[in-house]
Amino acid sequence: MNRLNEADGPRSPEAIRNVVMVGSSGAGKTALFEKLVAARVPGRRSREGAITPTLTLTVADLPTGSVTVNLLDTPGHADFVGEVRAGLRAADAALFVVSAAEGVDEPTRLLWRECDVLGMPRAVAITRLEQARADFDGTVAACKRAFGDAEPLALPLVEGGVVVGLMNLLRRTVTEYRDGEPDDREPTADEGELIDAQRGDLIEAVIEESEDESLLEGYLGGEDVDTEAVAKDLRLAIATARFFPILPTHAPGGVGVESLLELFEHGFPSPAGASIPRVFTPAGGDFGAVACDPDGPLVAEIIRTTTDPFVGRQSLVRVFSGTLRPDEPVHISGHLQHFAAHLVEEHADHDTDDERVGPLASPSGEDSRAVSAAVAGDIVLVSKLAGAETSDTLSHKDRPALVEPWLLPNPLLPVAVHAKSKGDEDKLGSALQRLVAEDVTMRLEHNAETHQLVLWAMGPAHVDQLISALEQRYHVAVEVEPVRTSLRETFVRPTSVQGRLVKQSGGHGQYAVCQLEIEPLERGAGIEFVDKVVGGAVPRQYIPSVEKGARTQLEKGVLAGYPVVDVRVTLVDGKAHSVDSSDMAFQTAAGMALREAANDTTVSMLEPVDEVRIEVSDDAVGSVLADLRGRRGQVHGTAPADVEGRTTIMAEVPAHELSRYPVDLRSVSHGTGTFTRRFVRYDYMPPALAREVTAR
Repeated sequence: MNRLNEADGPRSPEAIRNVVMVGSSGAGKTALFEKLVAARVPGRRSREGAITPTLTLTVADLPTGSVTVNLLDTPGHADFVGEVRAGLRAADAALFVVSAAEGVDEPTRLLWRECDVLGMPRAVAITRLEQARADFDGTVAACKRAFGDAEPLALPLVEGGVVVGLMNLLRRTVTEYRDGEPDDREPTADEGELIDAQRGDLIEAVIEESEDESLLEGYLGGEDVDTEAVAKDLRLAIATARFFPILPTHAPGGVGVESLLELFEHGFPSPAGASIPRVFTPAGGDFGAVACDPDGPLVAEIIRTTTDPFVGRQSLVRVFSGTLRPDEPVHISGHLQHFAAHLVEEHADHDTDDERVGPLASPSGEDSRAVSAAVAGDIVLVSKLAGAETSDTLSHKDRPALVEPWLLPNPLLPVAVHAKSKGDEDKLGSALQRLVAEDVTMRLEHNAETHQLVLWAMGPAHVDQLISALEQRYHVAVEVEPVRTSLRETFVRPTSVQGRLVKQSGGHGQYAVCQLEIEPLERGAGIEFVDKVVGGAVPRQYIPSVEKGARTQLEKGVLAGYPVVDVRVTLVDGKAHSVDSSDMAFQTAAGMALREAANDTTVSMLEPVDEVRIEVSDDAVGSVLADLRGRRGQVHGTAPADVEGRTTIMAEVPAHELSRYPVDLRSVSHGTGTFTRRFVRYDYMPPALAREVTAR
């Protein structure tokens, strides 16, 4: 089908709405998404019964009246916040889904504040009204406290514990859904009282936010308000993110579905009225003004990437400017994502050769249909962009562009993996590279010191998803093993030792003797080699050999196989043989001396220490501080966070104690905690732990 046919899809940004659904796991978001899709996609039926929560960003285009709504469903699990951030970048408005049985949790509050910074229009759908613990009025009150200028547009009509309809506050009507189809009627006397009790609050809030002075004067003077005038002001207040409507819903019965679709169409802005991320040249210069114009320069961004062994690579693309067409060459530019220093393999800045755009398709949940172009403001699937990764920018080959990256969280949970078989080893590298190109919240580290392949992920569920993808999509079986920490060794007291290599096995022998003095230096001083030989005891040509042998041994380690740091090695004496001495003999003797000097009394283990900044809700501070003490953490201070009701904790914690911290912090902070980490130094490991390492 041709997407540009008038009956088929939008030909202008004004005919598009991009809406992302967000909410906590268990709020019923995906069930509501399914019902919304089924209401507008011909032949699509919503699934009955238990619905598996989505773990990835899902998109469906819904024809609604005069517009097409690109509706994005995001995961509710905290491990997949990267998918939520991608959905926010693709959308121009957000629908927050809140359970009437659970209320507003802290992650939802934080996400709301994030949307507030972006100036994104928002609405709230209250779900789970049929549950025994459901409290619609209490949830509305919680939304008002958490979100500010939020008021319900309707009240749920509940009979016998079943949600059967809505009472529209503005229109003062009742819509029932007894047979799955909406049926409007006048309210009964009791229903009218319920409506009138809250209708005034809604009208006052709308008039106040719209700043419509003529409407305000009439309302304050006791005049009957013009419902259509209030509705017009309501739509303006919603579109400009000054008012946030609340709608009760019941997905199984379809209650609230049509109201939400009407809100999407008439309340939320089109891409033409939404803000566009900043755009630069690939070198960081000024690209010029960018508007949501199908005739403007092409600027599009890859929101999500998937790779299928049969279909190949598919890119979900949001077009910000211009028109994207199949078989046209595009320029691909990407960002360096800045993450922790211990990550050695990252998404690097790239500015690739031009590629031709493959076939375009309009995503429709699990299905898609071919389209001939995507105009500014639209969201489309693009096939066969072999060199493109998630967050890359597509632009015209003669005018390359680079879109400012969206906010991405750090992957902070390390998991070491190895292939189960030799055959899997050959496939593991390429499979992981494909996953890295798809998922911007995953990082891959090849640790040369511990000889481990480490995946950095957002949490246990994210790890499970990555391992499942390796096994099911790429047929690579892996096993998980404990992550080993990169340690260091250092000498803690001065010592003097002789390295003596004397071998005679017929013919040329090996002879080298070197007397070394070893002393510790302050942290960060590095390795020093000093020559104090007098009288030619060690010939001058062999002194560099002693230094090379010493440095090589220090790099390999002298006690437990970890590099030695911050020591001074002084060559004070030695002996040589006119025939049997050699460069290699003195290198070997120097290494022997250092190994001989190393024991539990002269050498200590050093462990990496990270600086962590933790942000939690105020009521979780005590639990987090107690947990840090149990991790040998040194707390340096606390301070109010930028967000009211939250506290920032500054501390230093051994890296070994942070291997499971993303999981544990979520537990002790009841889901309110976030943190960042940064390596600061190596410090002495407690003797008991050091003995365990040495024994291993």
